[in-house]
Amino acid sequence: MSGQNQTEESASDRNVEMWKIKKLIKSLQAARGNGTSMISLIIPPKDQVSRVAKMLADEFGTASNIKSRVNRLSVLSAITSVQQRLKLYSKVPIKGLVIYCGTIVTDDGKEKRVNIDFEPFRPINTSLYLCDNKFHTEALTALLADDNKFGFIVMDGNGALFGTLSGNTREVLHKFTVDLPKKHGRGGQSALRFARLRMEKRHNYVRKVAETAVQLFITNDRPNIEGLILAGSADFKTELSQSDMFDQRLQGKILKLVDVSYGGENGFNQAIELSAEVLSNVKFIQEKKLIGRYFDEISQDTGKFCFGVEDTFKGLEMGAVETLIVWENLEYTRFVLKNHASDEDKVLHLNAEQEKDKTHFIDKETGVELELVESQPLLEWLANNYKTFGATLEIITDRSQEGSQFCKGFGGIGGILRYRVEFQNLEYDSDGLDGYDDY
Repeated sequence: MSGQNQTEESASDRNVEMWKIKKLIKSLQAARGNGTSMISLIIPPKDQVSRVAKMLADEFGTASNIKSRVNRLSVLSAITSVQQRLKLYSKVPIKGLVIYCGTIVTDDGKEKRVNIDFEPFRPINTSLYLCDNKFHTEALTALLADDNKFGFIVMDGNGALFGTLSGNTREVLHKFTVDLPKKHGRGGQSALRFARLRMEKRHNYVRKVAETAVQLFITNDRPNIEGLILAGSADFKTELSQSDMFDQRLQGKILKLVDVSYGGENGFNQAIELSAEVLSNVKFIQEKKLIGRYFDEISQDTGKFCFGVEDTFKGLEMGAVETLIVWENLEYTRFVLKNHASDEDKVLHLNAEQEKDKTHFIDKETGVELELVESQPLLEWLANNYKTFGATLEIITDRSQEGSQFCKGFGGIGGILRYRVEFQNLEYDSDGLDGYDDY
């Protein structure tokens, strides 16, 4: 069971990483600079830091000849920033390295330095160095392309084929042929014996397919595929899906049974076409399942659920939240405020509507104005800190009916709890902030 939890956890972590990259891409794409001083550098995993450092030194020499003084200085400054970032790494990380440096012009016309370096969540096999008036994020966008791997088993009376599909890449892993006796009309004493032999051979065939599936689709006791499609003519696929010999871990991954008119590679291609819709909706289906689980807790009144910012944070602080569910466009901001009189920090979560009315914060008890130390979108803060509460984070959309209901009816934030919590019995301290209890 712990294996399954680990798989869910790593999938959840990957989804959070993907959300962070999407957000980063959005902000990088929107950034614009004066002149060509915005550097995009991508180093693939097997490259050498020394080679890139030499290349940057050469670029520095070339840039010294730029005629425009302003442009020359800003390009040299950007190259120097990249060189400084590169010095932090003795070798290229396992999954490669991405660096963006440059001076961008903000909405209000001010110039701002941007220095970002990170190891992507998946190996990046692109080598790139560009100095332009914008950042180049195409390689990062390619990383986000769905790389979910799906397994296919195509069975018919002549044999079985095992394959995988990842993005647009299909691969045949293994195939074997089988010689099954046909039904025949020989009567008399031997009819039952022939039927028995035939059933025995079919049984052995199904067993062989089930055993091969475990060898190919399970690695380190976990399925190495997101979903499984069983295809075939006749009822072999149904027999396999219902068989006790078929591994339980793979049984849980079956997305669809499809009827194909051929076996082998033609059948594989046909199965891919017939299951295209299911495969494109896998994320959608996983999201529906997750929110369905959340709604089940509510309808059964188990008390193992929370919704709204206030209750969800109480649950998180108690360590009770197992799965934290947050809408990808949650419009809440987290404010950290300092009371200089008592030297205490107070935290406040306000949505866009409440934020509009708040230009300053007054402590009700003392009448002291609180200083704003930092403000950050709440989802961003949760994406960086959810692990400290022992929770997994699921970022959802409102594209499914369930997702939309969760966002509109439950405020776009909630969680499935490890144990029952009676939130109405918990005292809530409103931090004595002026006007906060109006909300």
